[in-house]
Amino acid sequence: MLLLDLGVFNKKSHEVSSKEATIWSIVWISLSMIFSGVVYWVYNSDLGPGSHEVAVEKFTQYQAAYWIEKALSVDNLFVFILVFGFFKVPKYLHHKVLFWGIIGALIFRAIFIFAGVGLIDLTYLPEMNIFGHPVKINIVMALFGFFLVYAGIKSWGGGDDDEDEDYSNTAGARLIKRFWKVSDNYVGDKFFTVQNGIKMATPLLVVVAVIEFTDVLFAVDSIPAIFAISNDPFILYTSNIFAILGLRSLYFLLANFIHMFSKLPYGLAVILTFIGVKMLIAPWIHIPSPVSLGIVGGVLVISVILSLIFPDKKEEKEELED
Repeated sequence: MLLLDLGVFNKKSHEVSSKEATIWSIVWISLSMIFSGVVYWVYNSDLGPGSHEVAVEKFTQYQAAYWIEKALSVDNLFVFILVFGFFKVPKYLHHKVLFWGIIGALIFRAIFIFAGVGLIDLTYLPEMNIFGHPVKINIVMALFGFFLVYAGIKSWGGGDDDEDEDYSNTAGARLIKRFWKVSDNYVGDKFFTVQNGIKMATPLLVVVAVIEFTDVLFAVDSIPAIFAISNDPFILYTSNIFAILGLRSLYFLLANFIHMFSKLPYGLAVILTFIGVKMLIAPWIHIPSPVSLGIVGGVLVISVILSLIFPDKKEEKEELED
């Protein structure tokens, strides 16, 4: 699908319209939902005892992991919008930057997920009795749980600080500047140019590096979060892939309708805190995947509804000024 997207539908860099972004968002989400049906079918095809229950569990795990990753990706896109604005990236180049950002995300997520699953398997403590119940505590999962609760509380209503950040001094930008001189202007959709006989990076390469490092930082939140849903690498990685593949089209929708998501950071803070608590109490209390999916979906819907009912005052002021 990536090859088809890049090689057939988007051979030339162009500004993506709201209509095109909507169509592609529907396509990617539809493919994701179809694949969740494939997940159910694969696990139900065994026809052994309990196969239906296993299939339902895997189906809801995939759905929960997908929507958690999708929701946290929206938070990521808020920062992408600020990055593009900071570097004054022409709109027709946004698609190319996001494409390479997604390629990098697929690679880094694979490393994080498979390494994380292996690490979790190695860090179970011997079974012990706590409060009269035999439990097996996992050190990594407990650390992830504490971290997500902390991240959820810290991110409550957060996001304003990002608007004042100097993205030209972030790790990604410094890495490019360490190896190449950077030209002052964009040269079409090229990453490199030659000026006065010297090979130089264009600002477009700097933007891609900043986006890549930003995504790695966001993965620190999102990957531990989905470990609370499942420890099956197949479920974790496929749900991540489908959530990320729809990121570009979602970006162009979000950029045009950002006012509809002003309360989303609060919802994401609740989701992160809930998942952290779920991880911490897992040795004693198991919260089934369907319940997790219902809570995550409910919080997201409520966040969007509240955003529409109580729009951000700053956004309203800017619309009136326009």
